[in-house]
Amino acid sequence: MTQLELARAGTISPQMKTVADSEGLDVEYIRHGLAEGTIVIPANMKHHNLVPCGIGRGLLTKVNANIGTSSDFGSMDTEMEKLQVAMQCRADTVMDLSTGGDIAAIRRAIIAASPLAIGTVPIYQAGIEAIDRHGAIVKMSVDDLFNAIEEHARDGVDFVTVHCGVTQSAIARLRQQKRVADVVSRGGAFLIGWMLYNERENPLYEHYDRLLEIARQLDVTLSLGDGMRPGCLADATDRAQVEELLVIGELVERARDAGVQVMVEGPGHIPLNEIEANVTLQKSICKGAPFYVLGPLVTDVAAGYDHITGAIGGAIAAAAGTDFLCYVTPAEHLSLPDPDDVRKGVIASRIAAHAGDIAKGIKAAQEWDRKMSLARKRLDWDEQARLSLDPSRSQQVHSKHTTGGQACSMCGKYCAMELMAEFLNTSAPRC
Repeated sequence: MTQLELARAGTISPQMKTVADSEGLDVEYIRHGLAEGTIVIPANMKHHNLVPCGIGRGLLTKVNANIGTSSDFGSMDTEMEKLQVAMQCRADTVMDLSTGGDIAAIRRAIIAASPLAIGTVPIYQAGIEAIDRHGAIVKMSVDDLFNAIEEHARDGVDFVTVHCGVTQSAIARLRQQKRVADVVSRGGAFLIGWMLYNERENPLYEHYDRLLEIARQLDVTLSLGDGMRPGCLADATDRAQVEELLVIGELVERARDAGVQVMVEGPGHIPLNEIEANVTLQKSICKGAPFYVLGPLVTDVAAGYDHITGAIGGAIAAAAGTDFLCYVTPAEHLSLPDPDDVRKGVIASRIAAHAGDIAKGIKAAQEWDRKMSLARKRLDWDEQARLSLDPSRSQQVHSKHTTGGQACSMCGKYCAMELMAEFLNTSAPRC
Protein backbone atom coordinates (compact mmCIF):
# COMPACT_ATOMS: atom_id res chain seq x y z
CA MET A 1 0.00 0.00 0.00
CA THR A 2 1.09 3.56 -0.65
CA GLN A 3 1.54 6.08 2.17
CA LEU A 4 -1.70 7.68 1.00
CA GLU A 5 -3.60 4.40 1.15
CA LEU A 6 -2.17 3.55 4.57
CA ALA A 7 -3.16 6.97 5.89
CA ARG A 8 -6.70 6.62 4.60
CA ALA A 9 -6.93 3.21 6.26
CA GLY A 10 -5.94 4.80 9.59
CA THR A 11 -2.54 3.07 9.67
CA ILE A 12 0.53 4.85 11.05
CA SER A 13 3.57 3.84 8.99
CA PRO A 14 7.21 4.03 10.12
CA GLN A 15 7.69 6.78 7.51
CA MET A 16 4.90 8.84 9.08
CA LYS A 17 6.46 8.41 12.51
CA THR A 18 9.88 9.50 11.24
CA VAL A 19 8.41 12.62 9.64
CA ALA A 20 6.40 13.48 12.75
CA ASP A 21 9.48 13.16 14.95
CA SER A 22 11.62 15.31 12.64
CA GLU A 23 8.94 18.02 12.43
CA GLY A 24 8.07 17.95 16.14
CA LEU A 25 4.42 17.24 15.32
CA ASP A 26 1.89 14.66 16.38
CA VAL A 27 1.92 11.70 14.02
CA GLU A 28 -1.85 11.95 13.62
CA TYR A 29 -1.36 15.35 11.99
CA ILE A 30 0.92 13.74 9.42
CA ARG A 31 -1.46 10.85 8.81
CA HIS A 32 -4.40 13.22 8.34
CA GLY A 33 -2.44 15.42 5.92
CA LEU A 34 -1.45 12.38 3.88
CA ALA A 35 -5.03 11.11 3.81
CA GLU A 36 -6.37 14.40 2.43
CA GLY A 37 -3.43 14.91 0.06
CA THR A 38 -2.01 18.11 1.56
CA ILE A 39 1.15 16.24 2.66
CA VAL A 40 3.27 13.76 0.72
CA ILE A 41 6.13 11.51 1.84
CA PRO A 42 8.12 10.51 -1.24
CA ALA A 43 9.27 7.01 -0.30
CA ASN A 44 9.72 4.38 -2.99
CA MET A 45 9.45 0.90 -1.48
CA LYS A 46 12.77 0.00 -3.15
CA HIS A 47 14.79 2.94 -1.77
CA HIS A 48 16.03 0.96 1.20
CA ASN A 49 18.42 3.50 2.78
CA LEU A 50 15.90 6.35 2.64
CA VAL A 51 15.34 8.66 5.60
CA PRO A 52 11.93 10.02 4.60
CA CYS A 53 10.88 13.64 4.76
CA GLY A 54 7.42 15.15 4.56
CA ILE A 55 6.40 17.91 2.18
CA GLY A 56 3.23 19.89 2.61
CA ARG A 57 0.91 21.99 4.72
CA GLY A 58 2.09 22.81 8.23
CA LEU A 59 5.56 21.33 7.71
CA LEU A 60 8.91 23.02 7.36
CA THR A 61 9.49 24.25 3.79
CA LYS A 62 11.75 21.75 2.04
CA VAL A 63 14.60 22.40 -0.40
CA ASN A 64 15.58 20.32 -3.42
CA ALA A 65 18.99 20.32 -5.11
CA ASN A 66 19.25 19.46 -8.81
CA ILE A 67 22.35 17.58 -9.91
CA GLY A 68 23.14 15.52 -13.01
CA THR A 69 25.28 15.44 -16.11
CA SER A 70 24.66 17.25 -19.38
CA SER A 71 25.32 16.11 -22.94
CA ASP A 72 28.54 18.18 -22.82
CA PHE A 73 29.90 17.70 -19.33
CA GLY A 74 29.78 15.60 -16.18
CA SER A 75 30.64 12.13 -14.99
CA MET A 76 29.78 9.68 -12.25
CA ASP A 77 32.48 11.24 -10.04
CA THR A 78 31.29 14.81 -10.48
CA GLU A 79 27.68 13.92 -9.68
CA MET A 80 28.61 11.89 -6.62
CA GLU A 81 30.61 14.88 -5.38
CA LYS A 82 27.61 17.16 -5.94
CA LEU A 83 25.42 14.71 -4.04
CA GLN A 84 27.79 14.82 -1.06
CA VAL A 85 27.82 18.63 -1.12
CA ALA A 86 24.01 18.75 -1.25
CA MET A 87 23.78 16.43 1.75
CA GLN A 88 26.44 18.35 3.70
CA CYS A 89 24.51 21.58 3.12
CA ARG A 90 21.33 19.79 4.29
CA ALA A 91 19.20 19.75 1.19
CA ASP A 92 16.03 17.76 1.85
CA THR A 93 15.84 16.00 -1.52
CA VAL A 94 17.94 15.66 -4.67
CA MET A 95 16.89 15.39 -8.30
CA ASP A 96 19.12 13.62 -10.83
CA LEU A 97 18.59 15.39 -14.15
CA SER A 98 21.35 13.59 -16.05
CA THR A 99 21.28 13.75 -19.84
CA GLY A 100 24.83 12.57 -20.58
CA GLY A 101 27.00 9.53 -19.91
CA ASP A 102 25.55 6.31 -18.54
CA ILE A 103 22.31 7.84 -17.26
CA ALA A 104 20.99 4.66 -15.65
CA ALA A 105 24.25 3.86 -13.86
CA ILE A 106 24.53 7.40 -12.50
CA ARG A 107 20.97 7.30 -11.23
CA ARG A 108 21.43 3.96 -9.51
CA ALA A 109 24.66 5.08 -7.86
CA ILE A 110 22.99 8.25 -6.56
CA ILE A 111 20.05 6.30 -5.12
CA ALA A 112 22.37 3.77 -3.46
CA ALA A 113 24.42 6.55 -1.86
CA SER A 114 21.58 8.84 -0.82
CA PRO A 115 19.42 8.72 2.31
CA LEU A 116 17.58 11.70 0.81
CA ALA A 117 14.55 11.22 -1.42
CA ILE A 118 15.59 11.15 -5.08
CA GLY A 119 13.61 12.58 -7.98
CA THR A 120 14.09 12.22 -11.74
CA VAL A 121 12.53 13.26 -15.05
CA PRO A 122 12.17 9.95 -16.96
CA ILE A 123 11.36 11.58 -20.32
CA TYR A 124 14.98 12.75 -20.49
CA GLN A 125 16.20 9.16 -20.69
CA ALA A 126 13.36 8.12 -22.99
CA GLY A 127 14.04 10.97 -25.38
CA ILE A 128 17.80 10.45 -25.45
CA GLU A 129 17.39 6.73 -26.05
CA ALA A 130 15.01 7.55 -28.92
CA ILE A 131 17.76 9.62 -30.51
CA ASP A 132 20.18 6.70 -30.18
CA ARG A 133 17.70 4.15 -31.57
CA HIS A 134 15.67 6.13 -34.07
CA GLY A 135 17.60 9.33 -34.73
CA ALA A 136 15.16 11.78 -33.11
CA ILE A 137 13.22 12.45 -29.91
CA VAL A 138 10.00 12.68 -31.93
CA LYS A 139 10.43 9.03 -32.96
CA MET A 140 10.04 7.92 -29.32
CA SER A 141 7.18 5.47 -28.87
CA VAL A 142 4.60 5.62 -26.10
CA ASP A 143 6.01 2.36 -24.74
CA ASP A 144 9.52 3.85 -24.76
CA LEU A 145 8.31 6.60 -22.43
CA PHE A 146 6.43 4.33 -20.05
CA ASN A 147 9.25 1.77 -20.01
CA ALA A 148 11.60 4.53 -18.83
CA ILE A 149 9.17 5.51 -16.07
CA GLU A 150 8.91 1.89 -14.95
CA GLU A 151 12.70 1.55 -14.93
CA HIS A 152 13.10 4.61 -12.73
CA ALA A 153 10.44 3.28 -10.37
CA ARG A 154 12.13 -0.13 -10.11
CA ASP A 155 15.48 1.56 -9.42
CA GLY A 156 14.03 3.21 -6.31
CA VAL A 157 13.27 6.76 -7.46
CA ASP A 158 11.00 8.41 -4.88
CA PHE A 159 9.33 11.04 -7.08
CA VAL A 160 9.16 11.67 -10.82
CA THR A 161 8.44 14.84 -12.73
CA VAL A 162 5.86 14.08 -15.42
CA HIS A 163 4.50 16.83 -17.66
CA CYS A 164 0.97 15.44 -17.91
CA GLY A 165 -0.73 18.82 -18.29
CA VAL A 166 0.97 19.71 -21.59
CA THR A 167 -2.03 19.03 -23.79
CA GLN A 168 -2.92 19.99 -27.35
CA SER A 169 -5.22 22.61 -25.83
CA ALA A 170 -2.30 24.11 -23.87
CA ILE A 171 -0.21 24.21 -27.08
CA ALA A 172 -3.03 26.09 -28.79
CA ARG A 173 -3.00 28.64 -25.96
CA LEU A 174 0.77 28.88 -26.32
CA ARG A 175 0.47 29.70 -30.03
CA GLN A 176 -2.16 32.38 -29.33
CA GLN A 177 -0.14 33.87 -26.49
CA LYS A 178 2.92 34.69 -28.61
CA ARG A 179 5.32 34.45 -25.70
CA VAL A 180 8.68 36.13 -25.48
CA ALA A 181 10.52 32.97 -24.38
CA ASP A 182 8.14 30.24 -25.64
CA VAL A 183 8.88 27.07 -23.59
CA VAL A 184 11.91 26.70 -21.30
CA SER A 185 11.00 23.36 -19.72
CA ARG A 186 13.21 20.68 -21.29
CA GLY A 187 10.70 17.92 -20.60
CA GLY A 188 7.90 20.14 -21.87
CA ALA A 189 9.84 20.87 -25.06
CA PHE A 190 10.48 17.15 -25.64
CA LEU A 191 6.76 16.44 -25.36
CA ILE A 192 5.58 19.39 -27.43
CA GLY A 193 7.93 18.43 -30.25
CA TRP A 194 6.65 14.85 -30.10
CA MET A 195 3.00 15.92 -30.04
CA LEU A 196 3.35 18.30 -32.98
CA TYR A 197 5.34 15.86 -35.10
CA ASN A 198 3.04 12.91 -34.42
CA GLU A 199 -0.17 14.99 -34.33
CA ARG A 200 -1.23 13.18 -31.17
CA GLU A 201 -2.22 14.00 -27.62
CA ASN A 202 0.35 13.90 -24.82
CA PRO A 203 0.74 10.19 -23.91
CA LEU A 204 1.18 11.09 -20.24
CA TYR A 205 -2.27 12.68 -20.34
CA GLU A 206 -3.90 10.21 -22.70
CA HIS A 207 -2.61 7.18 -20.76
CA TYR A 208 -2.65 8.74 -17.30
CA ASP A 209 -4.19 5.63 -15.73
CA ARG A 210 -1.16 3.62 -16.90
CA LEU A 211 1.10 6.13 -15.19
CA LEU A 212 -0.95 5.92 -11.99
CA GLU A 213 -0.64 2.14 -11.90
CA ILE A 214 3.16 2.30 -12.24
CA ALA A 215 3.36 4.91 -9.47
CA ARG A 216 1.04 3.01 -7.14
CA GLN A 217 2.94 -0.28 -7.35
CA LEU A 218 6.06 1.07 -5.59
CA ASP A 219 4.62 4.28 -4.11
CA VAL A 220 6.36 6.71 -6.44
CA THR A 221 5.11 10.24 -5.81
CA LEU A 222 4.03 12.06 -8.96
CA SER A 223 5.36 15.59 -9.32
CA LEU A 224 3.11 17.05 -11.98
CA GLY A 225 5.51 19.20 -13.98
CA ASP A 226 4.81 22.62 -15.40
CA GLY A 227 5.92 22.27 -18.99
CA MET A 228 4.35 25.66 -19.76
CA ARG A 229 6.09 27.49 -16.93
CA PRO A 230 7.16 31.04 -17.83
CA GLY A 231 10.83 31.39 -18.69
CA CYS A 232 10.85 35.16 -18.34
CA LEU A 233 8.87 37.77 -16.43
CA ALA A 234 7.05 38.89 -19.59
CA ASP A 235 5.41 35.45 -19.87
CA ALA A 236 4.37 35.07 -16.21
CA THR A 237 0.82 34.01 -15.31
CA ASP A 238 -0.33 33.86 -18.92
CA ARG A 239 -3.03 31.76 -20.57
CA ALA A 240 -0.74 28.85 -21.48
CA GLN A 241 0.48 28.54 -17.89
CA VAL A 242 -3.02 28.72 -16.44
CA GLU A 243 -4.46 26.32 -19.04
CA GLU A 244 -1.92 23.71 -17.98
CA LEU A 245 -2.63 24.32 -14.29
CA LEU A 246 -6.35 23.73 -14.79
CA VAL A 247 -5.61 20.33 -16.32
CA ILE A 248 -3.16 19.52 -13.53
CA GLY A 249 -5.86 20.28 -10.95
CA GLU A 250 -8.04 17.57 -12.47
CA LEU A 251 -5.12 15.13 -12.57
CA VAL A 252 -4.38 15.71 -8.89
CA GLU A 253 -7.84 14.44 -7.99
CA ARG A 254 -7.48 11.40 -10.25
CA ALA A 255 -4.17 10.52 -8.64
CA ARG A 256 -5.63 10.77 -5.14
CA ASP A 257 -8.59 8.63 -6.16
CA ALA A 258 -6.09 5.98 -7.36
CA GLY A 259 -4.17 6.04 -4.06
CA VAL A 260 -1.14 7.78 -5.60
CA GLN A 261 0.71 10.58 -3.82
CA VAL A 262 0.92 13.75 -5.89
CA MET A 263 2.41 17.23 -5.75
CA VAL A 264 2.41 20.07 -8.27
CA GLU A 265 5.30 21.98 -9.80
CA GLY A 266 5.17 25.71 -10.44
CA PRO A 267 7.06 28.54 -12.06
CA GLY A 268 9.61 29.74 -12.79
CA HIS A 269 10.11 33.42 -13.56
CA ILE A 270 7.51 35.56 -11.74
CA PRO A 271 7.59 39.23 -10.72
CA LEU A 272 7.42 39.87 -6.99
CA ASN A 273 3.87 41.18 -7.11
CA GLU A 274 2.50 38.00 -8.75
CA ILE A 275 4.06 35.33 -6.52
CA GLU A 276 1.39 35.23 -3.82
CA ALA A 277 -1.37 35.14 -6.44
CA ASN A 278 0.31 32.18 -8.16
CA VAL A 279 0.49 30.27 -4.89
CA THR A 280 -3.13 31.03 -4.05
CA LEU A 281 -4.24 29.99 -7.53
CA GLN A 282 -2.39 26.68 -7.37
CA LYS A 283 -3.66 25.84 -3.90
CA SER A 284 -7.24 26.53 -4.97
CA ILE A 285 -7.20 24.72 -8.33
CA CYS A 286 -5.16 21.75 -7.04
CA LYS A 287 -7.12 21.30 -3.78
CA GLY A 288 -4.21 21.99 -1.44
CA ALA A 289 -1.68 19.68 -3.11
CA PRO A 290 1.91 20.41 -2.04
CA PHE A 291 3.40 23.11 -4.27
CA TYR A 292 6.97 22.78 -5.61
CA VAL A 293 8.44 25.88 -7.28
CA LEU A 294 11.66 26.59 -9.15
CA GLY A 295 12.98 29.69 -7.38
CA PRO A 296 10.89 31.54 -8.38
CA LEU A 297 13.19 34.06 -10.06
CA VAL A 298 12.06 37.66 -9.68
CA THR A 299 14.19 39.28 -12.39
CA ASP A 300 15.74 38.13 -15.65
CA VAL A 301 18.94 40.18 -15.53
CA ALA A 302 20.93 38.65 -12.65
CA ALA A 303 22.96 36.09 -14.60
CA GLY A 304 25.64 34.70 -12.32
CA TYR A 305 23.63 35.64 -9.23
CA ASP A 306 20.38 33.79 -9.85
CA HIS A 307 20.72 31.94 -6.54
CA ILE A 308 19.95 35.36 -5.02
CA THR A 309 17.00 36.17 -7.30
CA GLY A 310 15.68 32.67 -6.63
CA ALA A 311 16.05 33.09 -2.87
CA ILE A 312 14.16 36.39 -2.94
CA GLY A 313 11.28 34.78 -4.80
CA GLY A 314 11.51 31.60 -2.76
CA ALA A 315 11.12 33.44 0.53
CA ILE A 316 7.98 35.20 -0.69
CA ALA A 317 6.60 31.97 -2.15
CA ALA A 318 7.27 30.03 1.05
CA ALA A 319 5.65 32.73 3.18
CA ALA A 320 2.60 32.58 0.89
CA GLY A 321 2.22 28.83 1.39
CA THR A 322 4.60 27.10 -1.02
CA ASP A 323 5.81 23.82 0.48
CA PHE A 324 8.90 22.91 -1.54
CA LEU A 325 11.61 25.05 -3.15
CA CYS A 326 13.79 23.82 -5.98
CA TYR A 327 17.09 25.60 -5.60
CA VAL A 328 18.61 27.87 -8.22
CA THR A 329 22.39 28.09 -8.48
CA PRO A 330 24.70 30.90 -9.68
CA ALA A 331 25.16 28.83 -12.86
CA GLU A 332 21.46 29.02 -13.82
CA HIS A 333 21.07 30.05 -17.49
CA LEU A 334 24.85 29.93 -17.95
CA SER A 335 26.37 26.45 -17.43
CA LEU A 336 26.16 23.11 -15.68
CA PRO A 337 26.54 23.71 -11.92
CA ASP A 338 29.75 22.56 -10.23
CA PRO A 339 29.95 21.48 -6.56
CA ASP A 340 30.51 25.05 -5.35
CA ASP A 341 27.43 26.19 -7.28
CA VAL A 342 25.47 23.41 -5.59
CA ARG A 343 26.63 24.58 -2.17
CA LYS A 344 25.67 28.20 -2.84
CA GLY A 345 22.32 27.19 -4.32
CA VAL A 346 21.33 24.98 -1.40
CA ILE A 347 22.30 27.57 1.21
CA ALA A 348 20.46 30.37 -0.62
CA SER A 349 17.27 28.30 -0.88
CA ARG A 350 17.53 27.16 2.73
CA ILE A 351 17.68 30.81 3.79
CA ALA A 352 14.57 31.46 1.71
CA ALA A 353 12.75 28.42 3.12
CA HIS A 354 13.59 29.39 6.69
CA ALA A 355 12.50 33.01 6.17
CA GLY A 356 9.22 31.72 4.78
CA ASP A 357 8.75 29.37 7.72
CA ILE A 358 9.15 32.24 10.18
CA ALA A 359 6.45 34.16 8.32
CA LYS A 360 4.23 31.06 8.34
CA GLY A 361 4.54 30.87 12.13
CA ILE A 362 6.36 27.54 12.21
CA LYS A 363 7.44 27.31 15.87
CA ALA A 364 10.65 25.40 15.22
CA ALA A 365 11.83 28.11 12.82
CA GLN A 366 11.03 30.91 15.25
CA GLU A 367 12.78 29.13 18.12
CA TRP A 368 15.90 28.60 16.00
CA ASP A 369 16.18 32.37 15.46
CA ARG A 370 15.58 33.06 19.15
CA LYS A 371 18.46 30.79 20.11
CA MET A 372 20.75 32.56 17.65
CA SER A 373 19.79 35.95 19.12
CA LEU A 374 20.66 34.77 22.62
CA ALA A 375 24.01 33.43 21.43
CA ARG A 376 24.77 36.77 19.79
CA LYS A 377 23.93 38.64 22.97
CA ARG A 378 26.38 36.41 24.87
CA LEU A 379 29.01 36.80 22.11
CA ASP A 380 29.13 33.02 22.05
CA TRP A 381 30.83 32.48 18.70
CA ASP A 382 30.91 28.69 18.86
CA GLU A 383 27.17 28.55 19.47
CA GLN A 384 26.52 31.08 16.70
CA ALA A 385 28.47 28.90 14.28
CA ARG A 386 26.61 25.78 15.41
CA LEU A 387 23.25 27.49 14.85
CA SER A 388 24.21 28.92 11.46
CA LEU A 389 22.84 27.55 8.21
CA ASP A 390 26.48 27.20 7.11
CA PRO A 391 28.63 26.67 10.25
CA SER A 392 31.96 26.41 8.43
CA ARG A 393 31.32 29.68 6.58
CA SER A 394 30.36 31.39 9.85
CA GLN A 395 33.57 30.28 11.52
CA GLN A 396 35.68 31.21 8.50
CA VAL A 397 34.35 34.76 8.32
CA HIS A 398 34.55 35.35 12.08
CA SER A 399 38.18 34.24 12.29
CA LYS A 400 39.26 36.30 9.27
CA HIS A 401 40.16 39.30 11.47
CA THR A 402 40.83 38.47 15.11
CA THR A 403 40.72 40.97 17.97
CA GLY A 404 42.07 41.02 21.47
CA GLY A 405 38.59 41.07 23.00
CA GLN A 406 35.48 38.96 22.93
CA ALA A 407 33.70 41.11 20.36
CA CYS A 408 34.17 40.69 16.62
CA SER A 409 36.37 42.96 14.53
CA MET A 410 33.41 44.96 13.20
CA CYS A 411 32.92 46.90 16.45
CA GLY A 412 35.90 45.88 18.56
CA LYS A 413 35.90 47.71 21.91
CA TYR A 414 32.77 49.63 20.88
CA CYS A 415 30.58 46.53 20.68
CA ALA A 416 26.96 47.47 21.47
CA MET A 417 26.31 44.07 23.06
CA GLU A 418 29.20 44.46 25.50
CA LEU A 419 28.40 48.10 26.26
CA MET A 420 24.72 47.41 26.99
CA ALA A 421 25.55 44.41 29.16
CA GLU A 422 27.77 46.73 31.18
CA PHE A 423 25.35 49.68 31.28
CA LEU A 424 22.28 47.58 32.11
CA ASN A 425 24.13 44.94 34.10
CA THR A 426 22.44 42.21 32.06
CA SER A 427 23.46 39.09 30.21
CA ALA A 428 21.60 36.77 27.87
CA PRO A 429 20.10 33.66 29.51
CA ARG A 430 21.43 30.28 28.49
CA CYS A 431 19.29 28.36 26.01
